[in-house]
Amino acid sequence: MSEPARLSVIVPVHNAERYLPACLDSLVAQTRPVDELLCVDDGSTDGSAAIIERYARKHPAVRLMRGPQRGAAAARNAGLERASGDWVAFADADDWLEPQMYERLLALAQAHDLDIALCNGRYHYEGREPDRPIYTDAPLRGPLPGREWLAHKIENRSLLHMVWMHLYRRSFIEQHRLRFTEGLMHEDVTWTTRALALAGRVAYDDAPLYVYRRQPRHFTREALDQRLVRVIETAMTDARVLEDIAGQCGDARLARAIRWQLVDGGLSVFHKIRRLSSRALQLSETGKVIRAGYFGLLWRNAVDARQKRRILGRYLRAQAVRVLTFR
Repeated sequence: MSEPARLSVIVPVHNAERYLPACLDSLVAQTRPVDELLCVDDGSTDGSAAIIERYARKHPAVRLMRGPQRGAAAARNAGLERASGDWVAFADADDWLEPQMYERLLALAQAHDLDIALCNGRYHYEGREPDRPIYTDAPLRGPLPGREWLAHKIENRSLLHMVWMHLYRRSFIEQHRLRFTEGLMHEDVTWTTRALALAGRVAYDDAPLYVYRRQPRHFTREALDQRLVRVIETAMTDARVLEDIAGQCGDARLARAIRWQLVDGGLSVFHKIRRLSSRALQLSETGKVIRAGYFGLLWRNAVDARQKRRILGRYLRAQAVRVLTFR
């Protein structure tokens, strides 16, 4: 008789002491127990590490890892290097899971010999408004190739890059050496696109099994500017990576969908620039975008006349801003 499949869950943790116990409680209470729960403490200065140590004393599956202190992407990558399970999942330290999540996803994955099992989730607003499902459309249930599921979701304008609603076969991750891009925000974007494009078989369970906590955020003007600059840099990097994925996927329908996604998301850079607090900072970021050849990247990936009109409009506006500034 073969050994039962092992399940590893990776949780990046940074100053999450307020919500971490609820997350860990939901993970140790799964109806299909987690065999290895890797909590990667990424330089927390609060009591997060002590909380993990307390759970580790009571639950043998829980392990505290000291992260590289380079953000969530690096923490997830560190967890992947240590994970020993046949299946791997991710959770965020301020969220929680329904008790049946991994039982259902693992059963789905094993029944259909999947590379990735997918599920729905729900947004939780802590009483400010009612919870609501994350996916409100009707994704293809499968099993089917990942590229078909991905193309359908992009064409339906409903793809969300949320890795914690997925369960991955670890041999699939290692076969393609999938890792998160470090040093950027929104590291899920390129990971999710690449993983789904490569997956031979995926299937979807529409049950809202993951609970994503939506917290109100308040930033100082300086902190918001810093965040916006990082988002701009991330968006430009994502666009270059998505162009590579589209060029290598070998599927005309999927390539077109990814390019549409690239341009649609890439144009958000200019909205972020307009939100910067000073004219000097707006001009500086506009100059970076122009010097990086970003407009050319967007133009060559535009899939229709509407996208080209939007790119041209942003380009003319950017050039006008520079001309008026240096008069």
